[in-house]
Amino acid sequence: MSHWKPNTTLETLKCRAKLLAIARQFFHDNNYLEVDTPSLSQSTTPDPNIESFVTEFNNTRYFLHTSPEFSMKRLLAAGSGAIYQICKVFRQGEAGRNHNPEFTLIEWYQPGMHYRALIEQVDKLVRLLLKDNLPLNETVLLTYRQAFEQFAGFNPLTASTEQLQTILSENKIQLQQQTLTQNAYLDLIMSIIVQPNLPKDKPVFIYDYPASQAALANIRKDKTHVAERFELFINGIELANGYQELLDAREQQQRFENENKQRLAAGQQTIPTDAHLIAALQQGLPMVSGVALGFERILMLATDKNSIWDVIAFTADKA
Repeated sequence: MSHWKPNTTLETLKCRAKLLAIARQFFHDNNYLEVDTPSLSQSTTPDPNIESFVTEFNNTRYFLHTSPEFSMKRLLAAGSGAIYQICKVFRQGEAGRNHNPEFTLIEWYQPGMHYRALIEQVDKLVRLLLKDNLPLNETVLLTYRQAFEQFAGFNPLTASTEQLQTILSENKIQLQQQTLTQNAYLDLIMSIIVQPNLPKDKPVFIYDYPASQAALANIRKDKTHVAERFELFINGIELANGYQELLDAREQQQRFENENKQRLAAGQQTIPTDAHLIAALQQGLPMVSGVALGFERILMLATDKNSIWDVIAFTADKA
């Protein structure tokens, strides 16, 4: 019986430790404070695309965090300055070549930094982490619109639902359900058509997402009306998701309420609003940008592994 053995090798574990040390040195050199926030909370994100693990203590429901974002923003509102955290996070229903229900995030926030400057910082860190194993060519920057126009042949900001259905049909993509939301169609096209065709061996940053996909990002109040959000891809793998953070408590409350309405319509359990986060935003969050980087996916690239299961000591089925 070998079910007790780890999934990965000692060589991969040593690489993991080395990359974590490099990351911590990078943040130290850039004057970030390492912080530690709770994994358990009485609230969590109501994002309909993310499901949390739930547990109970003293007859009170708690959620395992899907990201340390809410707690870290409370620290920012309290005057922490630039902060980072390396922690385990947990998400229900996420399993596959690039997913494990428990995984490691490196998340950081820099007050006073614009999200386009944060893109440059993410690029520097990722190159530093991969320099000995995967030399990277020049960085590519594309708006969300440019990426879709270049690799899928249409403008995602103006396309109708009928156009999106036609594109899926032309690419012989079968849907499990006949009708999807506009964003669900776009997400499908992104994952099946756009991502696999992105340039290889280069960091590819896609930024300025549709306002409807803002999540916790600020929406630019100009004629473009896009979310100041970016994602990083290398060799078709999504590695990071970053924002110019939303500062408006009232708008954040409204977004949470809208997401709970979407959850209710989809038959999902609603999530209590994080009153602590709303109070922190009301107190005042500095202008800040932040990003979360999936560490195991970086480790996959560094060790040339095709599955996240090959870089984790013990996957969920062996834990």
